[in-house]
Amino acid sequence: MFFPEKDLERIIKILVVDDDPGIRDSIYEILLAEGYQVETAENGKEALEKVSSFEPDIVLTDYLMPEMDGINLCRFIKNNPDLMDTGVILITGVNDLDTRVKGLLAGADDFLAKPFMLPELQARIKSLSKVKLYHDFLKDYQKRLEEEVEKKTADLLRANLDLKLAFEEIKELSLETIYRLAKAAEYRDEHTGYHIQRIAHYSVAIGAHLGLENEALDVLRYASPLHDIGKLGIPDAILLKPGALTPSEWEIMKMHSIIGAEILAGSKIRYLKAAEKIARYHHEKWDGTGYPEGLKGERIPLLARITAIADVFDALTTDRPYRKAMTINEAFEIIKRGKGAHFDPQLVEIFFKIKDEILSIRELFRDEEEIPHLFKLTQKIRT
Repeated sequence: MFFPEKDLERIIKILVVDDDPGIRDSIYEILLAEGYQVETAENGKEALEKVSSFEPDIVLTDYLMPEMDGINLCRFIKNNPDLMDTGVILITGVNDLDTRVKGLLAGADDFLAKPFMLPELQARIKSLSKVKLYHDFLKDYQKRLEEEVEKKTADLLRANLDLKLAFEEIKELSLETIYRLAKAAEYRDEHTGYHIQRIAHYSVAIGAHLGLENEALDVLRYASPLHDIGKLGIPDAILLKPGALTPSEWEIMKMHSIIGAEILAGSKIRYLKAAEKIARYHHEKWDGTGYPEGLKGERIPLLARITAIADVFDALTTDRPYRKAMTINEAFEIIKRGKGAHFDPQLVEIFFKIKDEILSIRELFRDEEEIPHLFKLTQKIRT
């Protein structure tokens, strides 16, 4: 901790200003003998020049002088922001109230009446030296405090940036893992191609026009591709069957929504928590005739309702093991007929409003003509 008193050991600089050479020299010798660093000036004008170069801690000035008197010198010093902390002792032989008031108004810190005794001079110098040192301490403390605050702020900004970069890296890693997990399920089917990319973009387009916040859209973007992750648990004989499923096979196929929800259950990551609901409920229908729980209307989670339209439209417009793709017009007509029955009516209206955007997404993520390499490889292993 800093104690200003200890700083009294440094040499205090004093400027003595008096037009009387005898008084000026006497004070000079006294203060020099006391260990102060002393300069002199014979009038206020000369004192102004020395104040700038000598930078005194205290100015001991006579009141009545030619060129510039002590009160005007004091006023100049106290009105200068760089000098205002300089202590000023006004020496005067005119010991009346009016002179003292003028001196106080000019900013004088203390007065010394002629003739004065040496102990009085020493006491006033010592007292004002402490005041000056405290002023210097406060100025230095404020400066050091500002520098420390600036340094700490810079450190915090750097730490915050590091945390932000680390968070973004972890987020990217998490989302990349989610994407790869979704892709793993899709590679079991030669017909799905860019299905998960289209589902994500269709869903976000619907959500954006519905007015969802950016954070919700971000969740939708990375959670919707996991809607069919449960198909990992469906046997190939059923998943890839080229014809219609039997009633018993259909019951097994419907289990993929529950399997998917179980795979994703228990996560604390908001993307996977949302994906669990989407996986479980994206086959529910607005009129309550869907599966696995037969939920109706707004009891079906919103993100699942959005994904449902995206999923059905994409399934209708791509080749499946059991049928060829429908035309765009046929697919939109089926979505239209499903309004209020299969799908949320408001979402269907939005889907038709953004038809051009939906078609642009479909064109951007058009499936490749040949069977994906990984699917062929996994099929080769199975056979």
